[in-house]
Amino acid sequence: MSPSPVRPRVVAVVVAYNRRDLLAEVLHALAAQRAPLARVVVVDNASTDDSADVARSAGRLVDLVSLPRNTGGAGGFAAGMAVALDRHDPDWLWLMDDDTVPEPGALEALLAAVDGTDLVAAGSRVVWTDGTEHPMNTPRPKPFASRRERAAAARAGGIPIRSTSFVSMLVRADVVREVGLPIADYFIWNDDFEYSTRVLRGRRGVHVPASVVVHKTKVLGSTDADPGPRFYYEVRNKLWMFRRSTSLSPFEKVVYGGSSVRRWVRTFLRSADRDVLRDGWRRGRRDGMRTRPRPNAMSLADLGEAADAVARVEA
Repeated sequence: MSPSPVRPRVVAVVVAYNRRDLLAEVLHALAAQRAPLARVVVVDNASTDDSADVARSAGRLVDLVSLPRNTGGAGGFAAGMAVALDRHDPDWLWLMDDDTVPEPGALEALLAAVDGTDLVAAGSRVVWTDGTEHPMNTPRPKPFASRRERAAAARAGGIPIRSTSFVSMLVRADVVREVGLPIADYFIWNDDFEYSTRVLRGRRGVHVPASVVVHKTKVLGSTDADPGPRFYYEVRNKLWMFRRSTSLSPFEKVVYGGSSVRRWVRTFLRSADRDVLRDGWRRGRRDGMRTRPRPNAMSLADLGEAADAVARVEA
């Protein structure tokens, strides 16, 4: 495919919750991108600080979606992506949290990597505040990628990927309409793993090191750092994914399932409060085996205009 002479229409989706200063920094960085954005949809997840006021004061670029309750990252992205598709007619969606600060050329590099190709998703290089690679957002390389696919990714300076993170994920809008939205009931954790593997099953994506974002977490840590009570979501959502989702092949479920078990063991051995993890394991295993996530139209039904947008997009 040859490069497009028309600049693609990109809408960013930022999910915000009680980090008003970081949100202001993120919105400033988005407005300063060398490749201009069409709009920025900010989803305020019922923050108790003045995050919504920060978004309102950011100017006409921002479309604020204020939710009546905290739907977690998963629900926030589902709602925000639906509103972006319903209101703003994007070619691409650019997804990030409210602690993800993109460098000025981040979007430009992502678009350069996908322009004129059949790539449907691209992820940025994610660093911490000191420039260290952030282990929380490491993409999974695509196993068994063809030589041609590896060469094409190398021309963009990157590698073929099987999954990527919501900490700067560019995804083609028509593919979102085809595969649906993130699963809101995941709430937090593994929502981006399930969604990106769903998008990339049978399609191609790339990791783009030239696109750099700073993930301003409080500490530098990986996904097997001690999660405390949130371990419940890690266990439940992984079981939901391996048992219910079609984002992975049966073989991949075996491979990634084994990797998850090893990670859980490491997390337990490193934990300072193993009783909390035991409780999270018991409850997560119970709910992951006995329940399933609800359809988004049900779990997000009380969100007003955002719920209407979700229903229209997933109809």
